[in-house]
Amino acid sequence: QVQLVESGGGLVQAGGSLRLSCAVSGGIFGIRAMGWYRQAPGNKRELVAVMTRFGTTNYADSVKGRFTISRDNAVDTMYLQMNGLKPEDTAVYYCNIYAEGGDYWGRGTQVTVSS
Repeated sequence: QVQLVESGGGLVQAGGSLRLSCAVSGGIFGIRAMGWYRQAPGNKRELVAVMTRFGTTNYADSVKGRFTISRDNAVDTMYLQMNGLKPEDTAVYYCNIYAEGGDYWGRGTQVTVSS
């Protein structure tokens, strides 16, 4: 059974940093892309960062230059390094894997940035 488990969220002051992790278990065939999304109260879920199977990355304009997506295949974990955090980054962050067999999501981790 495939599981994605996020960790690393928390409360941080504006300007601070957090690193989110997403541990993947259960084996996923045919991964096409992996990414991070976020959803703030009253807002739709939005893409934050994505990495294709070829290693190409893309970021939302609002986080470019501040966030970095990466992965460690040896430990089946993906990361989101978040620097220069702003109050508007406050949201629940979800990791996602888009694969030939389906679309997989974690349960999310809360990130709160205080001003």
